[in-house]
Amino acid sequence: MIQLPKSKLPNVGTTIFSQMTQLANEHRAINLSQGFPDFPADAQLIALADEYMKKGFNQYAPLGGMLPLKERIAEKIENSHQAVYHPETEITITAGGTQAIFTTIATLVKEGDEVIIFEPAYDCYEPTVELFGGKVKRFKMKAPNYEIDWNIVKNLVTEKTKLIILNNPNNPSGKILYDEDMQELIKIVKGTSIFILSDEVYENIVFDEKKHLSICKYPELKERSFLIASFGKLFHITGWKIGYCAAPKALTEEFRKVHQFNVFCVNTPLQLALGDYMKDDSNYLYLSNFFQEKRDFLREGLRQTSFELLDCEGTYFQALKYDKISDKNDFDFAQELTIQHKVATIPFSSFYQDKMNENVIRLCFAKKTETLEKAIENLAKL
Repeated sequence: MIQLPKSKLPNVGTTIFSQMTQLANEHRAINLSQGFPDFPADAQLIALADEYMKKGFNQYAPLGGMLPLKERIAEKIENSHQAVYHPETEITITAGGTQAIFTTIATLVKEGDEVIIFEPAYDCYEPTVELFGGKVKRFKMKAPNYEIDWNIVKNLVTEKTKLIILNNPNNPSGKILYDEDMQELIKIVKGTSIFILSDEVYENIVFDEKKHLSICKYPELKERSFLIASFGKLFHITGWKIGYCAAPKALTEEFRKVHQFNVFCVNTPLQLALGDYMKDDSNYLYLSNFFQEKRDFLREGLRQTSFELLDCEGTYFQALKYDKISDKNDFDFAQELTIQHKVATIPFSSFYQDKMNENVIRLCFAKKTETLEKAIENLAKL
């Protein structure tokens, strides 16, 4: 009998997102756990994809991506953040945001390198760092405000620090970064060789007239940063798995060396469809208002319950503190909600390496109004 290989990720199992979605399906619960919309993408975008397939654009795309799409991305970034990236040499189309994150870490991290992350953290960061021999150092953001003490972050930096990973707006907390945060980050990395991976997949979903401050707005940060974004979040097409990485030319050259042996290139007709669709910026500039209406609808409905509504400045996730309802840990409470009350959520402890429990769960409100109405009705019975 063949001997199984030693696991490179011995502590990693099935993600909490898959677990909760499976549990939701088994118990016919409303799935507010996994972050995907239950409403359709724009028919115009689907028609464009169909058109390019029928025109025969069904073979490999160039390594870096289709130029028309990269040109639209460059225009979007410049219009939004007054930062310039060259479409050919500084933007790479990827198979979703997660692949861009994986490739960035693979490009930079070697055995013994240290990587600073901010928890609660998207679950792909730490395992990918570990795959390439890196060591994760964590700053814990805590309920209810999820603020960063940059003095503590500064003390995490050593001569081995290779990378700092940001997620702005943050999934799952919905917290955004402000100018004072960016200024503190500039002080920390000044005079070092530390790189930054800025996961900005929710950049167009920021509420209450607040502004998303991209890493690329700050020249001192842009020169050392890989900016990651996702069309799945932008156009309600998570199943298309298309994103991009924007970085200075020298960094992009290194990124593409890894990218070419990972996926090489990304779906050709869908890239062309997205390039055409982005010519009208109203197709994404409406997003903040669109999702704020959903956020406000959900929050108003839950005010009648004993849940404590934490601030939600961005993303399409709402955090709820439930300590007035139950003394169970968040994983057990999330299971109980799914099985007994037919609403699937995500426990916040899943976003912390040590499974820290603060009695907080995450709901996704990228759902149809009738879905949210039914979820509110169920949760109001607690």
